[in-house]
Parts: sequence; C-alpha cells; structure tokens
Amino acid sequence: MDVLIKIKEIITVQEALEFIQAPECGGEVIFAGTVRNHTKQRSVLKLFYECYEAMAVSEMHKIAQQVQEKWPVQKLAMLHAIGDKYPGDLAVVIAVASAHRGVAFDACEFVIDTLKETVPIWKKEFFADGEII
Repeated sequence: MDVLIKIKEIITVQEALEFIQAPECGGEVIFAGTVRNHTKQRSVLKLFYECYEAMAVSEMHKIAQQVQEKWPVQKLAMLHAIGDKYPGDLAVVIAVASAHRGVAFDACEFVIDTLKETVPIWKKEFFADGEII
C-alpha cells in the first residue's frame, strides 16, 4: 500500500486525489473535513490546530498499518492542517483507493474516526463572544 501523510499549513483535496489515483483502483473515497461556522449554537471565528508533529506522524503511520492489515487498499492519503483555520477552510483530508468502493468507504471511515481519537493534534476554538476553548 502506498501512503501519503502530511501535516502542514495548507492542504488540498487535489493533492490527496492525485496521490490515490491508480488504474487498478475503481473505488476512490475522499473525506474532506472543513471548519464550521458554529459549534453547539455558538459562532466560531476560527480554529487553531497544533501538534507534536513527530508523534502525530508516527500515530498516522500506525493507522495506515491497521488499514493495511484489515483491507486490500492500494493507496491512502492522510493530510491534516495546522495553524489558523477559518470557516470553510480544510482541516483534514482522508483519501482511499481500492479495487472496490465498499473497501474504500470502510477504510476511509476507519481512518478519520481513528485519527480523531488517537492522533495528538489539538485545536483551540475561538468564538464570536471572545471565549477560547
């Protein structure tokens, strides 16, 4: 399985899509997580993402290994943004390619769920009322 893992200020769906495309793969699934303009009925001005990059990348490689053990996936991209992100900005992109769509959907859902649970990427939320969480 070919894997692309990046943590950087600006990520794009296009980068992930270009990485996963392969003639042997008929199923391509992409999850794009963007910043919402509200959380729990509060207006969000921005999010700030930060991480300990070496540890985050290591955990992302562990997720890729789990995917490889569970599904016949040919390509996997995990991109996560850091820094200030505003409503509408991309925060995370997961892209999976396999021979069949069901595998790609299952693996993609597993990756985003596991990434959110295990990868040490932290966010601060800045709200219109001035509070920061």
